[in-house]
Amino acid sequence: MSVNVAENLKIINQKIREAEKRAGRAEGSVKLMAVSKFHPAEDVLSAIGAGQFLFGENRVQEASEKFPPIIEANPDVELHMIGVLQSNKVKNAVKVAACIESVDRLSLLDEIEKQCSKIEKNIKVLFEFHTGEESKSGFESEEEVIEALTAIQNGKYPHVIPAGFMTMAPFTDDKERVRKSFVMLRELSERMKAKFPQFNLNELSMGMSGDFEIAIEEGSTLVRVGTAIFGERDYSK
Repeated sequence: MSVNVAENLKIINQKIREAEKRAGRAEGSVKLMAVSKFHPAEDVLSAIGAGQFLFGENRVQEASEKFPPIIEANPDVELHMIGVLQSNKVKNAVKVAACIESVDRLSLLDEIEKQCSKIEKNIKVLFEFHTGEESKSGFESEEEVIEALTAIQNGKYPHVIPAGFMTMAPFTDDKERVRKSFVMLRELSERMKAKFPQFNLNELSMGMSGDFEIAIEEGSTLVRVGTAIFGERDYSK
């Protein structure tokens, strides 16, 4: 079944604009990330042709194979790594990504700093915070986030630029539980911005194909949409 990526992008962008309006937010205050995992480079190029330049990938190996030629041909393209990141994959992740959204432990920051210093690259990171029951990834406590930001403040990770927070809402039809997850992240973000005013921690990456409108109502600045743009994924590949 062929999917019209350009048409889907148009529909999603329209829904984002409408959600911004309903929430009384400025038009363009929410960015759309197209999540292209398990979708071929041709689909990514179709999205670029339709004016989409921000992409998210979950798996480092797939991103490392797919994106370098795309970015070389389209320098405006920005790739974020959004999946659980194992330390042994960081070396390749920092080469291809502009931002790692799934920083969920201090030891990962150690490895990101180590690999970025080798290639003299600064990289943005978002701290993933655990707000839903199902997802096991993410910092579990506010104290751990404070510890990470304090370490950056003290110069321990000179190549790491903290840019905000990310979460995965629980997979449920219960909209109130989903909303609660987003409120939790926004409130954490507000406390951290007050505590660490020297950092620009404005990015709130929350909301996916099924719940991004609720996320926008609760302050998301970046929604991660895959299926609604590219269609169902072929996991057999």
